[in-house]
Amino acid sequence: MASVSSPPREAPPPSGTARGPGPRFARMRGRRGREAAAGLLFAAPAVVVFAVFMFWPLVRVVWLSFQQTRGFGIAKWVGLGNYRDILADAVFWRALLNTALYTAVSVPLCLGAGLAAALLLNRAMPGRGLFRAVFYLPAVISGVSSAIIAAWIFNEDLGVINKVLEAVGLGPVHWQSEGTPAMLSLVAVGLWIGLGFNMVVYLAALQGIPRHVYEAARCDGASWWQTLRSITIPSLGPTTFFLIVIGVINSFQVFDIVYVMTGGGPGDATTMLVTYAYSTGFEQRQQGYASAIGVVLYLIVLAMTLLQWRVNKRRDGA
Repeated sequence: MASVSSPPREAPPPSGTARGPGPRFARMRGRRGREAAAGLLFAAPAVVVFAVFMFWPLVRVVWLSFQQTRGFGIAKWVGLGNYRDILADAVFWRALLNTALYTAVSVPLCLGAGLAAALLLNRAMPGRGLFRAVFYLPAVISGVSSAIIAAWIFNEDLGVINKVLEAVGLGPVHWQSEGTPAMLSLVAVGLWIGLGFNMVVYLAALQGIPRHVYEAARCDGASWWQTLRSITIPSLGPTTFFLIVIGVINSFQVFDIVYVMTGGGPGDATTMLVTYAYSTGFEQRQQGYASAIGVVLYLIVLAMTLLQWRVNKRRDGA
């Protein structure tokens, strides 16, 4: 009987010879390519909006800051001339001081008031949902609308606050004609508007703290203050850092309430960097100089944000 010979086997590839990608690898690569293309497609609208309304205006402002222009006609290239003028501009330094003062007062007040409201409304109490809505309502109203309401409340002649002060035997306060009361009115309105946002963020963070941590503290006999100082506040560290960054950025960009309530007055007592840039660019038509003020403001906010980020990172690392 003749034996059936087996087919010849393929010789193994020489040592060191790489095998080509298999069909499974090709399928995975094709799937990843399709996923990447789908991701780019979904991200494209946001990228386009960012490029058109954020990146290009920033580039345009930086370009204008090196020119002298009124918005019409041929612009004159002045290089760093606008920035040299800023160094000798007393109104700019007054506006920077006012903005820094407003930020230094309003941001801690908003943080403290937001945390207090969150701690209060995180407990079971009658009408808790209504109180939360009332506290958050100013955050969803237009800033101009809130400023118009506040302007009537702080009106020197017809305002509710002065009427109440007169009813209790105190003299009226010159909210629009004196610098310190005018700044205090802006801080009060900024606190009123920013309280709701801080409260909601703190509420979300409080509800993320594990309950068993508080139960263990109570079993150990910790008081409310000890629990707040040792558990609640440290657990809210990242949330507080986020709110500080947002608060500083918003405070340095404050415009609507200042423009409606005081217009930067009396004198330059409440002039902020944004209102000064606006009046310089659109009222005095010095758009190159106004762009330079905007660039300086951008760099200040960027530097403060990076500084806060580094301090927070160093603290967390420690």
